[in-house]
Amino acid sequence: MEENKMTSDLLRGHTDTMILKLLLAGDKYGYDILKLIHQNSENEYELKEATMYSSLKRLENDGCISSYWGDGSQGGRRRYYTITDKGKKTYFDNKNNWEYAKRILDKLL
Repeated sequence: MEENKMTSDLLRGHTDTMILKLLLAGDKYGYDILKLIHQNSENEYELKEATMYSSLKRLENDGCISSYWGDGSQGGRRRYYTITDKGKKTYFDNKNNWEYAKRILDKLL
């Protein structure tokens, strides 16, 4: 159990980057983001809704994403999120930092 918690904590530290990666492919709404993270992890990681919305708020406040309301033609109105140019730069910077850290850890562990 402790191993899963540690892994979860490590992944949660990269929530912003995971969300930015998904938004590179196009605009998404909250539930779609949760579902895609779960699917893309082959059902091994489930992002908590509160964690996701905290991340979305932080990313929007930082200018990495923006949001808009959908038209509600397919049920309730959904808030969609889109990545900005700053968000794209942030994603690639974070990804490069992760790859650098992983390379060092692979040498040390």
